[in-house]
Amino acid sequence: MSQHKATMIIDKDFIIGAIDNRIYGSFIEHLGRAVYGGIYEPGHPEADEKGFRQDVLSLIQQLQVPIVRYPGGNFVSGYDWKDGIGPKELRKSRLELAWKTIEPNQFGLNDFVEWAQKAQTDVMWAINLGTHGVDEARNIVEYSNHASGTYWSDLRRSHGYEQPHQIKTWCLGNEMDGPWQIGHKTATEYGRVAAESAKVMKWVDPTIELVACGSSSRTMPTFPEWEATVLDHTYDHVEYLSMHTYYGNKKNDTPTFLARSLEMDDFIKTIIATSDYIKAKKRSKKTMYLSFDEWNVWYHSNDADKKRDPWQIAPPQLEDIYTMEDALVVGCMLISLLKHADRVKMACLAQLVNVIAPIMTETGGKAWMQTIFFPYMHASVYGRGNALVPLIHSPKYDTSEITDVPYLEAVAVHNEEAQEVTVFAVNRDLEHPLPLELDLRSFGANSRLIEHIVLENPDLKARNTADDSTAVAPHNRGNAVANGSGLTAQLTKASWNVIRISVQAK
Repeated sequence: MSQHKATMIIDKDFIIGAIDNRIYGSFIEHLGRAVYGGIYEPGHPEADEKGFRQDVLSLIQQLQVPIVRYPGGNFVSGYDWKDGIGPKELRKSRLELAWKTIEPNQFGLNDFVEWAQKAQTDVMWAINLGTHGVDEARNIVEYSNHASGTYWSDLRRSHGYEQPHQIKTWCLGNEMDGPWQIGHKTATEYGRVAAESAKVMKWVDPTIELVACGSSSRTMPTFPEWEATVLDHTYDHVEYLSMHTYYGNKKNDTPTFLARSLEMDDFIKTIIATSDYIKAKKRSKKTMYLSFDEWNVWYHSNDADKKRDPWQIAPPQLEDIYTMEDALVVGCMLISLLKHADRVKMACLAQLVNVIAPIMTETGGKAWMQTIFFPYMHASVYGRGNALVPLIHSPKYDTSEITDVPYLEAVAVHNEEAQEVTVFAVNRDLEHPLPLELDLRSFGANSRLIEHIVLENPDLKARNTADDSTAVAPHNRGNAVANGSGLTAQLTKASWNVIRISVQAK
């Protein structure tokens, strides 16, 4: 129970770091109905001439997603990218071993690039370092990014793409520390092939940026030794190290579930420390940045997925239907990313459509927004600029697993160009509102409230469905009041809050 108010001081000069817009990225894998029946469904009433669902594109554009990771995920470690290019009638269906389905290859590299252009997003391509290696790594970059005059670049042109795709961001495999991964490797094995692949990829196109695989979770027995070994091999060749984490509420312990983002903070801090150790070891002047390229809530669909028959084309898989409490956890995780904006420069909510996603569709039918859509959209749209150090005093609570959990989880973003400060705040208290006093002294005495958006619902298990797509939806009737150099608000119990403040000087 919270018995006292929370206070937060924001100073425009106390900057965590400039927010790279790619921190609001997402992820699409050839898994379940993410592609077929999700973003791509020829014959759907909303499909365009390419088969892209325009209702889904419209929702994605509302999110302002800056980059999308593709084509996997576990899928990529057994994927031959050449199966997905060229005339569709000549493409081969394959057994897809990671998720035990059949992959028809009717959607591939060029299709995704075209889709990304319509979605107004950039491509983060993951290469196969499970069954493939150095040769395929250089070939796909040549096919995608070299202008003309070589076998692979001219093959792309023969497929109808005269201009190179200019894909800038590439992942060197996926979760290669996991025994479930096709082509699973030790840290040394992976570090060597990643370094050699990175080398030749940059020889083909020196302008690209590369992401090396970190641990697939902080619970892996090799964490964080994996990161240290991999970076020992790849530090000079890559710009980013990946991180993955998912949380769930299988025990129906909501106070602990809402506190999981503190573990996310610890995960990020450990990876920063490990990266900086290798930087010191190598006497390097280069700072390693982080790509948190899989993160979300994931647990609702686990039982259903165990009962699915194998070897279907695009069966429903990982179709979590999200609740109000899931939206609060996603909000807390977004705040964690922003609190480390100096080092976390890319992140991907995993995933984007149907598969553990903010957007759901019916094959042949409707598309709608899940509860987690809203904090993700708010952060992406209003969280551009500099992340500011949140000086917070908040009452705390303990759970059976996590202690000293602040009821207030919050961060502020200063968009200097728009002369606006946005505070993202979650009240973790499940029973009481939380009084908040916000000190804006460094911005002068002319602060003005633009709006106070609130996402709340008395039923923490409330969900949105195709038939009731607004059961959980935000409103802008929050009670924040600006008073010149500060602001007060009552954050309702178990709520996500977006407080937008004009700090325009007069």
